[in-house]
Parts: sequence; C-alpha cells; structure tokens
Amino acid sequence: MKTLEVTVPHSLGVEAAHERLDAALVRARSEYEQQVGPIDANWEAADRLQVGFTSMGMQFNGQIEILPNALTVKLDLPMMASMFAGQIREGIEQRLGGVVRG
Repeated sequence: MKTLEVTVPHSLGVEAAHERLDAALVRARSEYEQQVGPIDANWEAADRLQVGFTSMGMQFNGQIEILPNALTVKLDLPMMASMFAGQIREGIEQRLGGVVRG
C-alpha cells in the first residue's frame, strides 16, 4: 500500500476550513455514493477528518488535516490504484482547491 500526500493551500483559518469540508462532504455523499458506496467520515479532532470509501472494489482510507494555511491529505492507495497516483493527486488538488477557494 502506498500513501499519497497532497497539500492544498488556503487562507480560511481552521474553523472556516472545517465548515467548508463539512459542506463538501454533504455534496460528495450526494453526488458520489451511488458510484463508490458509503463515504465514511469522522472528525477525530476539530482539525482532523478521517475518511474511507470503496471505489472499483478497492478500499481507500485516509485523513485530511486542517493546518492554519493548508489542508494536508494523506490517502492510502491500494496497489492497483497506485499507478493512478498522479491523476488522483490532481483530482484531490482540484476538488479541495475548489472547496477552500470557492
């Protein structure tokens, strides 16, 4: 298993970033759960969200940490998904970039 780490800068502060991630999670569940199944997400702390979902029969687990000026995503990639790490990184950067800048 390979861990992919992605950093997305923001200027929101921890509380506002937390609120935007909550709203994005509601949208993601609405838009993607039919394709990937249940999206599990639990706040471990005010600045750390644990996430998990299944896509194409592969389990993905990770966390999003809210830093004062960035979001850090650590996602465990199943071996078969690791060959798409670049595309997954770009998707995370685009989606989360839109959340914190939008």
